Amino acid sequence: MYVGAALAVGLFDRLAPAAVAELRLIGAALVLLTWRRPGRDAWRGVRLLRAGAFGLATALMNVAYYEAIARLPLGTAVAIEFTGPVLVAALASRRFRDVGAVGLAAAGVLLIADVRWSGSPAGVLWALGAAAMWAAYILLGKRVARAGSGIDDLATGFTVAAVVLVPLLFTGGAGAATGFGAANLAPLADPAVLGLSVGLGVLSSVVPYVLDQVVLRRVGQARFAVLLALLPATAALVGLVVLGQLPGTLEAVGIGLVVLAVALRSRDGDDVPVPVPVTSARDRAAPS
Repeated sequence: MYVGAALAVGLFDRLAPAAVAELRLIGAALVLLTWRRPGRDAWRGVRLLRAGAFGLATALMNVAYYEAIARLPLGTAVAIEFTGPVLVAALASRRFRDVGAVGLAAAGVLLIADVRWSGSPAGVLWALGAAAMWAAYILLGKRVARAGSGIDDLATGFTVAAVVLVPLLFTGGAGAATGFGAANLAPLADPAVLGLSVGLGVLSSVVPYVLDQVVLRRVGQARFAVLLALLPATAALVGLVVLGQLPGTLEAVGIGLVVLAVALRSRDGDDVPVPVPVTSARDRAAPS
């Protein structure tokens, strides 16, 4: 996810962050549709509405996140955004151990964060918006996953969101032309931009969200939200390897607290039934 974020930042010189998020969504939708080929049932009724809501929540989370990292350091944006899953974990917890794990995760995130509230209020607001959408992503994603057709519904949900948010391609800002209009589409004529967009879709959407659907079918929301606490540690590692950002002492302590929270919460399982998945059109067509 954070390697993909590094690629996205590189595109901000050519396109608005929201437009990059939409291109990422389109790329992910095309890859998933080609891979899964969802059947007719996936495109109608309650199933489509549920998948569409999940897809929109995911897309808006990414839009807000990209707008945030265009204005804030990656670690700062991630730390603020993390208030979403931490809140989900706190509300879903039923055991004292769960509450302790959430507290450790929250303390770790606060230590990792180097939030400069006076530096970019807009960036902070975008990050908080991403946090809210991340919470919605967990709650809606659990419903999609428990329906037993998570990956197919991921394809349809991303497709719905990509169509609804097409106007974002015309937005300006960052390195793009100012205002709203067709002039902002000019960078799309560059094959390198389109190739990076597909790469973003695979790295930042297809791989992590498919894995999320697999995990969400097997664990409860509280455990999943705390497991996501590994992401700040992952961001720190990517920052060190890719960007040469060495975490300070407090950040290192924060990462340790987050890992401890994951270990503490993971000792107990969540009793969640694992439904039989609904196969894709491709799977149904395969010979037995």
